[in-house]
Amino acid sequence: MEFRLSDEEAAFQAAVRRFGDRVLRPHERAIDAEGRIPDEVLRAMAELGLLAMPVPTEYGGMGASAVLTELAAEEIGRGDFSMATAVFFLLEAGWGYLLSKHGTEEAKREVLPPVCRGEAFLGIATTEPTGGSDLANLRTTARRDGAEFVLHGEKAFVSGVEEAKRLGGGHLTLAKSSAGGFDFLYVPTRTSGVATQRFENMGRMGISTGGLTYSDVRVPERYLVGAEGKGFECAMEGFSVARTFVSAACIGAAERALETGRAYIRERRAFGQPLGKFEAIQFELVDLWTQVEAVKWQCRRAAWLLDTYPLKGDPSHRSEVDLAVASVKLTAPPIAFECVKRVMMWFGAAGYTKDVGLELGFRGIMSYLVGAEGGLNIMRIILGRELLGKEFLPYK
Repeated sequence: MEFRLSDEEAAFQAAVRRFGDRVLRPHERAIDAEGRIPDEVLRAMAELGLLAMPVPTEYGGMGASAVLTELAAEEIGRGDFSMATAVFFLLEAGWGYLLSKHGTEEAKREVLPPVCRGEAFLGIATTEPTGGSDLANLRTTARRDGAEFVLHGEKAFVSGVEEAKRLGGGHLTLAKSSAGGFDFLYVPTRTSGVATQRFENMGRMGISTGGLTYSDVRVPERYLVGAEGKGFECAMEGFSVARTFVSAACIGAAERALETGRAYIRERRAFGQPLGKFEAIQFELVDLWTQVEAVKWQCRRAAWLLDTYPLKGDPSHRSEVDLAVASVKLTAPPIAFECVKRVMMWFGAAGYTKDVGLELGFRGIMSYLVGAEGGLNIMRIILGRELLGKEFLPYK
């Protein structure tokens, strides 16, 4: 692995950072307050090729590597500190990639081009009201009826329910298959029989979270992703990709928090000297910076593994991918949250105000501690399984 970025990668990263500084930062407070990402921001992202980056060019994407997409996710997490734009970005990237790899040709040509143009939304719907991490016990069902699947059930804590209604698009939905196993289906939100509900989150306000109810929803077989009855494997593959980009966005937010804190403790004086001269704060900065650097390269390696090893094939390769991805998803969100929390404390009372802006990241990053794209304890279960073997799983 080459640790130094290529000239093309470095130039791309710099371009996305400029986009973050010039477009995302000026909009981030409005994104949070108004509860949506402005259409002009989505258009600007599309013009830079940032939407569904890994999708092949024939379907409207860049055909970008996981490493290049990881770099973009870092910069978007740094640019919009609320994490809302990062969520939109990583959903399109991770699940757009999966649809481009396992979807039917008809579905890819229909769904992916408008997603890449920012004219449609693509998300994931696996969590249900009865639980999120125990995917093997889903209650949503998919029954084949000729050339269609009839979907019935509920999903909860789904990102982008309002965006899919407003822009068009839908979610890749996991359901128990009448053929045995699980089916993975693209379900347009505007389909007859689909109802939505919006939840009120404490953060990430610029992208909606809510529920989906399927009442005898008819889905044409062209929207089947992967083989019938094999949808669980497809979903797990997509989560490996999406979790890598989640972690990258958290790293970008952590770096922004530390940049904000460094500037402040250089200038803010107390007891006749800058705060940065007090070892209690200086050492804390050093410890946080070191942890962020470590997890950043851990994340970069996970992306490199996604590019280097097929997600299906040699079990040892799959195990290495699972270890890398679960490890970085376990560590990046808590480290990012700790960075924001500590920098808020450096600011004292000012850190608790909206004027400083740190509370945007505090609220947004928290979503990745409580479970979005996989809870921290689920990452520990995955790591334990890979380190000790399946016989040590805490459930059967």
